[in-house]
Amino acid sequence: MARVGVMISGCGFQDGAEIQESVFTLLALSKRGHEIVPIAPDMPQHHVTNHKSMQTMKDETRNVSEEAARIFRGAPKTPEEAGELDALIMPGGFGAALNLCDFAEKGADCQVQPEVGKLIRSTVESGKPIGAWCIAPALLAATLRGDPSVQLTIGNDPATAKALESMGAKHVDCVVDACVVDLEHKIVTTPAYMYKAQVHEVQAGIENAVAALDEWLR
Repeated sequence: MARVGVMISGCGFQDGAEIQESVFTLLALSKRGHEIVPIAPDMPQHHVTNHKSMQTMKDETRNVSEEAARIFRGAPKTPEEAGELDALIMPGGFGAALNLCDFAEKGADCQVQPEVGKLIRSTVESGKPIGAWCIAPALLAATLRGDPSVQLTIGNDPATAKALESMGAKHVDCVVDACVVDLEHKIVTTPAYMYKAQVHEVQAGIENAVAALDEWLR
């Protein structure tokens, strides 16, 4: 059994973590018998979105860790509290590009939240497997800035792929139910809801990505 960190950015795809991607990840890891370490930074989220009207709630504030606890069914650890991990996975949702970094606003000029960046870099540098779904590969590209230059996918969106490549990553187009595996750096990515996809297609992609990552945990 491996100790796998799952780092998410809140609760809700417009301002935090994509709930279905997060749950599919937890399910895939649980089926394989791994210990799941829930992780979220303790910080205010960028903004709050009403997921019924899709309007920004200008006078409302929420905390990333408190919102993530809704998905994890309990308090997550901060990136600094995560301890020794055997692998790290980051589901998507706009929160990954708003709260964990500011890629949604600044594109290739984005900055990564320091605790988050430190955990990502230490995972890569220690040769531990890492997975990123949906827009979360932007976090990897921004943290590493081409050192090393890793293979990633966000699907087939040209503008986003170009931004990742300008940060030093190598983008590979990928369909929603598949994944891209960087064997050299032990990184797995899958597009998930970067596509307007059906739920079962996203689940299949995440299942395949976790299965690929699991090969390094045996």
